[in-house]
Amino acid sequence: MAIASIAIALGACGPSDRPPEGTIGFVEGFLGGVVADEPHAALAGRDALSAGGSAADAAVAAYFTLAVTMPSAASLGGGGVCLVYDPESEQVETLDFIARAPSRVPATATRPTAIPGNPRGFFALHAKYGRLPWAQLVAPAEEKARFGVPVSRAFARDLAEVGAALLVEPKTRQLFGRADGRSVLSEGEVFAQIELAAVLSQIRRQGPGELYAGSLTHRFIDETLAAGGSLSPEDLRNYTPIWRDSLRVPWGNHAVHFATPPGAAGTVAAQMWSVLVEDDRYEDAGPVERLHLLSEAAMRAFADRGVWLRSDGTSALPATDLLAEERLRRMMASYRSDRHTPAGSLDPAPAPTLENPSGTSFVAVDPDGAAVACTLTMNNLFGIGRFAGSTGILLAAAPGPAGRGPTSLGPALAINEATGIFYMAAAASGGGTVPTSLVNVLAGAMIAELPMDEAVGAKRVHHGGDPDIVFHELGMAEDILAALRGRGHQLAPTPALGRVNIVYCGRGLPSNPESCAMRADLPPRGYGLAASAD
Repeated sequence: MAIASIAIALGACGPSDRPPEGTIGFVEGFLGGVVADEPHAALAGRDALSAGGSAADAAVAAYFTLAVTMPSAASLGGGGVCLVYDPESEQVETLDFIARAPSRVPATATRPTAIPGNPRGFFALHAKYGRLPWAQLVAPAEEKARFGVPVSRAFARDLAEVGAALLVEPKTRQLFGRADGRSVLSEGEVFAQIELAAVLSQIRRQGPGELYAGSLTHRFIDETLAAGGSLSPEDLRNYTPIWRDSLRVPWGNHAVHFATPPGAAGTVAAQMWSVLVEDDRYEDAGPVERLHLLSEAAMRAFADRGVWLRSDGTSALPATDLLAEERLRRMMASYRSDRHTPAGSLDPAPAPTLENPSGTSFVAVDPDGAAVACTLTMNNLFGIGRFAGSTGILLAAAPGPAGRGPTSLGPALAINEATGIFYMAAAASGGGTVPTSLVNVLAGAMIAELPMDEAVGAKRVHHGGDPDIVFHELGMAEDILAALRGRGHQLAPTPALGRVNIVYCGRGLPSNPESCAMRADLPPRGYGLAASAD
C-alpha cells in the first residue's frame, strides 16, 4: 500500500440510523485521526476512533496491528516510548516501556534478548486513558494474524533490507519466506501467523499478564532460552512501565513537550527546538541560514548527548538540567550565523556513536483533543532474528553495543497551556536522524507556518556531530547547497532523512477541527498512511 493519506467521508445518518457506541461509524463528523508508518495500523486506529474510542484506544489498536503487520520494529517482544496528552487533566506525560536488558545473560545465550515492554506498556496506556473494551482493540490484530494480511510496502522494505539473513533460521524462513525458501515475501503477498494469533487471543481475553506472570510465562521463557535468548521469570514478573514527566519547552502561548530519557532522541530534539525558538532565531533567519542553524544546533545537541547519555539510554543528569538556560547558552556560544563551527573545536567535541536505525512510529488524536505519539523499536531490525518457538513472538535484541538500544526514541506534542487546547503530535523513526527530521518538520510547520505538504515534503538536513558532515536529501536546490558550502559546511547527499508522522491543528483542537492536517512521509522516506474521517 503506497497511499500517503486517506480521508473517508461518512454519509449523513438520521438519529435512528446511527450505529451504537462501540461500533465503527458511531462518531459522526470529525473523529480525529491516526498517522503511522504502516497503513494497516493507521486504519485499525481510525476504526477505534470511529467507534467512539479515545486517542489511547486508537494507539492500542494501532500498536497491536503493528505487532502483526510490522514485527520487524513492533513485535510483542519489543518496547518503546509514548507521549500522552489528556485534556481533562491538561497533563502531558511520558510513558516509558522500553525493551530493557535482562537481569542476567546465561552462558547458553547466543543472542541475548530484551525484556518485552510493548504488551504491558499499551495495557498501562489503556488502563489510564482507554474507553473501549480492551478485547475490542486487540481483536483486529488477532484476526489479521490468524487469517493473514497482505505485506505492505512499508514492511516489504524491512524484509528486503534483511533479506537472506531471514532465510537462514527455519522459523523466520517459514514465516517471512516464499514457499521455495529462496527469497522473502514481497508487497501484496499474504502471510499468516497462527501461533501469534493464539497468543493474541489469550492477551485479548486475559490481558498481558498472561505473558508476564500467567499461563504463557514459562512457555515463553523456555522458548526464548531455546532460541539462544536470555530471560527469567523475575524479569517478566517485575517489568513495569514507568510514567514520567515530559521535557517542556515554552514557545509563545504554547509549550512543546518531548520525551525524557531513555528516549534520548527526545532530549536532542528538545535542545534543538529550544535553540531555534530562543530570540526567534529560526523565524528571523533566511532560507539558507535556517538550514545552517538546523545543522549547527543538531551538531551541538549530539555533542552534548555524549556528556549525559549512559550506555543504557538513561541520563547521567536530571532531565531538567538538560534544558537549563545556561547549558543551552554555552552550547550556542560559538554559533555564527554566517560560518560553520568545526565540530572538533566544540567542548566537548562530538564522539562517533553507532545508532539503532530500526524503529517505527505513529500518532493518534481524538475529537476531544487527547493525543498519543509513540516510537517503538526492537533494538535492531527484526530484533535477534529469532522467534520464541511456538509463541510466534519475534524476540527483541538486548540493549548493548553496536547501536542496539532506545536512543532513537522521542516523540513530541504541542499544547496551549492557558486553554488546554491541543495543537500538534509528531513522531519519527530512522535512527540518529530522528531528532533532526522531527525538528526539520516542526520548524517548517509551526514556526515558518508552511502548508503541511510543504513542511513534510521540504528537503531535510542532518548533522550528527561525528563525522563533521551535513547530510542533505537529494534534490536540494544547487544555490542552497552552494551557500551552505560557502559557510564552511562539508556536504553529503542521501536519498532520505527519517520518517515523520504528524498531526498539526493550526488553530487548535477541539475548537477548530477544520484546521487539522495529518501527514505521513512520502516515498522515498516512507510508505505510511494518515487515516481520518470527516
